[in-house]
Amino acid sequence: MPRIGIDARKVRDFGIGVYVRNLIHGLARIEGASGPSAGNEYILFVRPEDRDFAIDLPPNFRCVAERSPVYSLREIGLMSWRIWRSRLDLYHATHYVLPAVVPCPTVVTIHDIIHLLYPGFLPNRAASFYAQGMFRHSVGRADRIVAVSKNTRNDVLDHFSVDEHKVRVVYNGVEDRFRRPLAEDELRASLDEVGVRRPYLLFVGNPKPHKNLDRVIKAYARARSRAGFDAPLVCVGARPGSDFKLARRARQLGVGDHVHLVGHVDGRVLPALYQGARLFLYPTLYEGFGLPVVEAMASGAPVITSNTSSLKEIAQGYAELVNPLDVKEIAGAIERCMGDRDHARQLADRAGQRSARFRWEEAAESTLDIYRDVLREAG
Repeated sequence: MPRIGIDARKVRDFGIGVYVRNLIHGLARIEGASGPSAGNEYILFVRPEDRDFAIDLPPNFRCVAERSPVYSLREIGLMSWRIWRSRLDLYHATHYVLPAVVPCPTVVTIHDIIHLLYPGFLPNRAASFYAQGMFRHSVGRADRIVAVSKNTRNDVLDHFSVDEHKVRVVYNGVEDRFRRPLAEDELRASLDEVGVRRPYLLFVGNPKPHKNLDRVIKAYARARSRAGFDAPLVCVGARPGSDFKLARRARQLGVGDHVHLVGHVDGRVLPALYQGARLFLYPTLYEGFGLPVVEAMASGAPVITSNTSSLKEIAQGYAELVNPLDVKEIAGAIERCMGDRDHARQLADRAGQRSARFRWEEAAESTLDIYRDVLREAG
């Protein structure tokens, strides 16, 4: 029975954590359906506080605690030692960081190369050098590279000298909880929990500069003044240190009482927030996949997003696409969607059809096929 290791240290995080959790659960449904003898053995490298993550998984999935922090020099050596001790037949790095020495075949998932395209978004030059070195090392060492979109695959091929047959596209999925329509009382209770009242426009994103929230607020203010709607803009996501600037921007634009920065919310409330929204805004500067867009689509919300990076690939024909640098264009799309209910409803219907394409079961099956290819090549 082959032994496969998966880096799951970010399993509780948003973004990559959503990918890791759903990939592992998808593999468990496939590989654990008939007991441990039917599939591979999986070693999940987790942070000490997550050592119980595999408690509900089949017995061929077990956790090994690893204390080295992600994106650190310390992990480069300690993870090498941990992998060697675990006697793996294959190791899957679920983001671009691969240990210094890996004594077995490897699969690396690249979600995006934003740290190379926008080095100014990193905290300092040392972080930029670390990212550049890790990308080169991981892409060069990997036996297979999983790209979460065609856009990410093209970015990898454009920036690195790598065999194109080594880079496979495996789209992320959407959790079924976003597809399940909520009863009215359940929806209202969840919105009350975070202090949100309908109608509202919704933005979901972290404080990183490429999320483009400052322009979103400017576009919202412009659209509101021109179209005359009263629905507030609800912004979800923890932004420590930046909320003051965003609130000041909203006050300067005359919408200080209409931009609600609700901060981080529990993940179980997200389906209600998406389903209750009149409109979902996500005109970010760059995305490797754009998970919030497909979550909003699956929830039945009309979407405005960018005509760049993977967002065009994911949403063209199913959402309003705009230039994320053009405030007037974003505002115009908001005016159309808020002023024409039929147009917004048609967008929501098409979005639901598109989201059906993205399923974690398919992502797990495709990833397992990649594991099998690599193991077969290794003999």
